Amino acid sequence: MSVKINIKKGDTVKVISGESKGKQGRVLRVNAETSRAVVEGANLVKKHTKPNAKSPQGGILEQEAPIHISNLMILDGKGNATRVGRKKDEKTGKSVRFSKKSGEVIN
Repeated sequence: MSVKINIKKGDTVKVISGESKGKQGRVLRVNAETSRAVVEGANLVKKHTKPNAKSPQGGILEQEAPIHISNLMILDGKGNATRVGRKKDEKTGKSVRFSKKSGEVIN
């Protein structure tokens, strides 16, 4: 089942639910199949690692875990959390995302 995802890599989002509620960050990755995204600085988990070439010391690392898309809201240019709509651009005719709160186009 394919769901239309309005959040893209590089967007600034706010976490609206869960343990990281209220945190803001940039989207690092989006997985459309599982409807999840990885947000910078949100939903941090501890990962235990053995020593290897990448981390010769090993130990406990903190890294971001995926969050479900429904727990994220995109931020418009003014930093307000908003819903996302789609409309045709008058000049180019392409579909663009816009903020339902302010009406401005989201890049």
